[in-house]
Amino acid sequence: MKLILIWALSHLSLAFAYNPEYTGAITPSYLVYLKSDYLPCVGALIHPLWVITAAHCNLPKLQVVLGITNPSDSRERYVQVVGYEKMIYHPYFSVSSIQNDVMLIKLKKVINLNNYVKLVKLPNHPVRVNTMCMVTTWGYNICDVSKEPDSLQNVNISVISEKDCQGGYRTQTIKQNMFCVGIVPGRRVPCREVSAAPAVCNGVLYGILSFADGCVLRADVGIYASIFHYLSWIQSTIQNN
Repeated sequence: MKLILIWALSHLSLAFAYNPEYTGAITPSYLVYLKSDYLPCVGALIHPLWVITAAHCNLPKLQVVLGITNPSDSRERYVQVVGYEKMIYHPYFSVSSIQNDVMLIKLKKVINLNNYVKLVKLPNHPVRVNTMCMVTTWGYNICDVSKEPDSLQNVNISVISEKDCQGGYRTQTIKQNMFCVGIVPGRRVPCREVSAAPAVCNGVLYGILSFADGCVLRADVGIYASIFHYLSWIQSTIQNN
């Protein structure tokens, strides 16, 4: 655990820089910006017609934006914007709980896959403790939170044990279909970052952020829906729609 802590602290320069001049992050090709009239969310492209995100991202007047680095910059090239046909959240999701916090979005048209927009792989086994994962989302310039988020950031942090996570989140129940990524759980200084960050480990999408008391881009521990445990629902939903 000490080695993980030392390693993560040495990489926190990636996470603290809520700065519009920050250029260190590279947009993962699977990353999706979900823009709405309310608050934005993050998703991941798993099929040319389907995006996965958190069920709490059931947003009004949604636009799906792919191949984008800075949502506040209208001049970006290689961006694809598409509407959606339907949003399907997990049948056991409840707004009063973080359980089953996953949702699929069917797009209105097939996405053009290229160097900037690609699919992410889905897992064939649960993620293991100590696996290093990349968590990606956008932060807001702390001097102006009225605009679109303008600071894309990636932070590399590891999966912690259920016991360690439960010890820090005593008001939540960490179940088998969840896992936790970060350094040390517990209350931290809050920040503005876009919800539902994906956790991709060794090129595979293992989790979608459901809950964090703090800021995942500062390596605070987040609770993620385990994508592996929803594979049958994902596959059947895509086949039946």
